[in-house]
Amino acid sequence: MMDSHENALNQGTKEVKLSEKATTNETTEKSEAQNVNADTAAKSPDQPVETQPKDEAENLATKAYNSKKEIIERLKAIVDSDETPEKAEVEHLKTVFYKLHFAEREAQQKTYLDNGGDPEKYQVLPDEDEEIFKAEMTIIKEKRQKAFLALEEEKQQNLQKKEAIIEQIKAMATTPDEANKNFDQFKKLQHEWKEFKTVPAEKSNELWRNYQLYVEQFYDLLNLNREAREYDFKKNLEKKTKLCEAAEKLADEPDIISAFHQLQELHQEYRETGPVAKELREQIWTRFKAASTVINKRHQQHFETLRAREEENLKKKTNLCEKAEELAKKENKTSAEWEKITKEIIAIQQEWKTIGFAPQKMNVKIFERFRAACDDFFGRKGEFFKQMKEQFAENAEKKKALVEKAKALSESTDWKATSDKLIALQKEWKTIGMVPKKIGDQLWNDFLAACNHFFEARNAIHADSRNEEYQNLSKKRDIISQLKELVEQAGENLHEKVQQLTEQYNKVGHVPYKEKDNLYKEYHEVLDKIYKDLHITAARKRVDNFRNNLKKVADRGVDALDNERGRLLRRYEQLKQEINTYENNLGFLNISSKKGNSLIDEMNRRIQKLKDDMDEVKQKIKAIDAENK
Repeated sequence: MMDSHENALNQGTKEVKLSEKATTNETTEKSEAQNVNADTAAKSPDQPVETQPKDEAENLATKAYNSKKEIIERLKAIVDSDETPEKAEVEHLKTVFYKLHFAEREAQQKTYLDNGGDPEKYQVLPDEDEEIFKAEMTIIKEKRQKAFLALEEEKQQNLQKKEAIIEQIKAMATTPDEANKNFDQFKKLQHEWKEFKTVPAEKSNELWRNYQLYVEQFYDLLNLNREAREYDFKKNLEKKTKLCEAAEKLADEPDIISAFHQLQELHQEYRETGPVAKELREQIWTRFKAASTVINKRHQQHFETLRAREEENLKKKTNLCEKAEELAKKENKTSAEWEKITKEIIAIQQEWKTIGFAPQKMNVKIFERFRAACDDFFGRKGEFFKQMKEQFAENAEKKKALVEKAKALSESTDWKATSDKLIALQKEWKTIGMVPKKIGDQLWNDFLAACNHFFEARNAIHADSRNEEYQNLSKKRDIISQLKELVEQAGENLHEKVQQLTEQYNKVGHVPYKEKDNLYKEYHEVLDKIYKDLHITAARKRVDNFRNNLKKVADRGVDALDNERGRLLRRYEQLKQEINTYENNLGFLNISSKKGNSLIDEMNRRIQKLKDDMDEVKQKIKAIDAENK
């Protein structure tokens, strides 16, 4: 029976330790600032020093602070007071301070970069609030350490006193006579036992087991004062019954953490309460243990749920780390691409803040992984914009040089050469990369103004020449119209009239450049038609005259006709060879340019003339053959 009681209470003690650790994890505000320099924070002893009411301590461990000044004021109040702060509150103050501190520092850095600051030259300036915070935390650390040592000393003294009490009760529980004689002294020792509270944790269970053993032995030997013993048994039963009722009532407590802590207090009271009648000991203990089991199961389930939620949070945070790492690896080539990925990274950071804590052993590690990915991205982004800024500066210098060159040429009157140079500068301008918009607009306006100044002056000078070109255009079109009329008339002296008009056409000066090709085409089309008609008429006359003269040739003999025929055949082959040569050369000409196209037209006209001449020779050969018959 003693072993079952002891095992259950031992289990309760273990769960007290577990709950203290888990509750600290749950109620102490965690932050990504857990990687803060350990030297800035005070370390607390493993066992908390209870110096404040529990409700008040819990409130202080979760109190909201809006500024570093408020936290420092609280630290100063702790230093100036006699109280020893809870470990949870100290950790909470440290976490919230550095959360605010890091947010403030990041905001300062962002402002610096947004105002055009160089990322490489940014320096974190010393913070007076942080220095004060460290100093106050050092004092608090020393204060807690001192209180911890004092408590440890008190525990050792209580241990020695309780061991002495056990030895005295042990000496009294040897015989019934000794038990009866020392009953009053026994009651006094029980009262003293309750006054000495805390002892070293590693000695607590063994100490209580020995105490309970000899107390029960004493009561079992107590015979003379049976009424006193029965009265003690009755009072102890009443007290333990109330403890059972209180433990059973805890099943309705909505705050499972609070219920568990209250249960530990009931366990302590149960330990300190004396025995009940032998026949009731197992019964009352079974009832108390059953009520404790309900609370312990709820408490265990609570932390299993908490651990499961933390594992799920770890999965979510791992997924965000992978996303951030993937985005950080991307090779962004433009500022727009960098800004797009920046928005995605910031969105991931916002999502991260909505996820609760990961398991304690992984919480810092997973944050360090996430922070590393974000730092890598923003570091590369800063380097990109640094290089882009340098490139902008280089581009600006190049454009400034072009502006100076354009200004130097703006007053020139060498219209053709300067026009070519300015056009070359404009082409070069397009090859230079971007510059900041503010300075870029000003450079462009200066460059454009210099170019416009020159071209406006050139256009003003050439205004008269353009008028003359349009007048020449009108004259040449009038000549073309007259040539077209000659095609329709086909009268006498056509060749002479065409010759006169072509001479007039060639004497007219330049026409507007954009009209030149169309005018050239129209002019040569009408000439081709005229010359073709003139050529056919002339050729027909020459063949007729040739036929008329054949009799005179025949009178000189048959050999004279044969010689003439041979001469015509050689002429025929010569013309044929020339046509082949022209046609071969035609295949090598490039017609991609307007000049090439004009040359092809001219060669086609020559080929057609040769073919007409060859046809004329052919008609003469036929005339000789007819005469020979």
